[in-house]
Amino acid sequence: MTRTETIPSPPSADKPALSPALSFGVIAILALVVLYAVPKPASVTIQGWRMLAIFVCTVVALMLRPIAGGAAVLIGVTITIVAGVLPPVQALSGYGNTTVWLVLSAFFIARAIINSGLARRLALIFVRAVGSTSLGLGYALAACDIVMATVIPGNSARTGGILLPVARNLGSIYQSLPGPTASLLGSYLVLTIYQGDMIACAMYLTGQASNPIAADLALKGAQISMTWGRWLYAAIVPGLVSFAAIPWVVYKIAPPGIKHTPQAADMARLELSKMGRISFAEMKVIAVFLLVCGLWSTASWHGIATTTVALIGVSILLMTKSLQFSDMIREHNAWGVFVWYGGIIRMGEALNDFGVMKAFATSVAGMFAGWHWPAMMALIVVIYFYVHYLFASVTTHLVSLYGPFIAILIAAGAPPALVVFSLAFYANLSASLTHYGTTPGPILFSAGYNTHGEWWKVGLIVSFVNIAIWTSVGLVWWKMIGLW
Repeated sequence: MTRTETIPSPPSADKPALSPALSFGVIAILALVVLYAVPKPASVTIQGWRMLAIFVCTVVALMLRPIAGGAAVLIGVTITIVAGVLPPVQALSGYGNTTVWLVLSAFFIARAIINSGLARRLALIFVRAVGSTSLGLGYALAACDIVMATVIPGNSARTGGILLPVARNLGSIYQSLPGPTASLLGSYLVLTIYQGDMIACAMYLTGQASNPIAADLALKGAQISMTWGRWLYAAIVPGLVSFAAIPWVVYKIAPPGIKHTPQAADMARLELSKMGRISFAEMKVIAVFLLVCGLWSTASWHGIATTTVALIGVSILLMTKSLQFSDMIREHNAWGVFVWYGGIIRMGEALNDFGVMKAFATSVAGMFAGWHWPAMMALIVVIYFYVHYLFASVTTHLVSLYGPFIAILIAAGAPPALVVFSLAFYANLSASLTHYGTTPGPILFSAGYNTHGEWWKVGLIVSFVNIAIWTSVGLVWWKMIGLW
């Protein structure tokens, strides 16, 4: 018998920042400014400049959210066809991109893991093992997220659908509820789930849905392959150091009133006993999970593409009835990602094909004339990280800045592999700053355990710690493995 977890929709993720009419007005004015007020480089064609205007307006639509993100991207793709920028076959080719199908397949595998009850069992096992103290509970929830991120790209599913319900149950055991008693335990657990999720997102290609965008842009813009195994290899050392540090840092900044939680481990034992022994459905999912992760991590030996491995996993789940086709059809989050993801990837490729990115990088690089690349990279990393205060999505952050910044740094002489991997990691880590930095933020914040000030204070201090770890331990590790 399978168990379907309810994955809540972000309560404010789709709420427009401005009224729809005002947002569309801003987008229209922006299009006119780009087309007629911003000087066009001589090396860029009219079609390329129109592509830039469409791309910029689409990104702003993703930020202002007058309509759903998938709808905004689909409209942008349609405009590229109507405006004669790209023919239909080329404009729609993003939906045949292998990276898009990797993300879609990973969502389907995640659905099978959740439906089987395996994800919830995993969370309870971690709580039972180290949940006798509030600090241990923080580590348990963060560790569970890191394990699930190996194949579950929906960080809102991991945090909102699996970890938040567990945290709420733990809080209720100790009468720590939203409001005056939140600081007893619930506030700490929610903050730790969120900050730990940023580490999980940074550690895997499948950590969250926009990571494959970075991989695609790295391949197109720097000819660097970011496979699942290579991504993990580059991230594992600084990632584990961050995992060891962050729950403790949050514990010190926002200490829970209750330090010892023996009843939490008892609750986990009770819930696990109710679930009984691992079911045959869970065993089938575990087998596919191990197969997929094993093939991903050994891709350099057998040469099977990452997307092919994911599709094999989905096929086995379907054949063994661990996943129903009806489940795939109802996975609206996956199909929503598919629509906007395929479109935005194609737009980014078109900008590169038209030479817009090269012209931008050449122009900005001229501003840093005489700078050595380490100094330039240090400055760009700080800007790139803290500009996330302006973004409500890691995807929008990546789409807007990742491609241009890697072009600028590589043009300045920075090692391409170091640039593409580090900026991909920092994009994920930067979402820790605010309660709207990525989709799980609104889900967790709306639970009511934390104030804005507390969330932002913790996010800022954690950002200092993560930057310190990934620019010290990270740089040493990346040197050892030959990224620079």
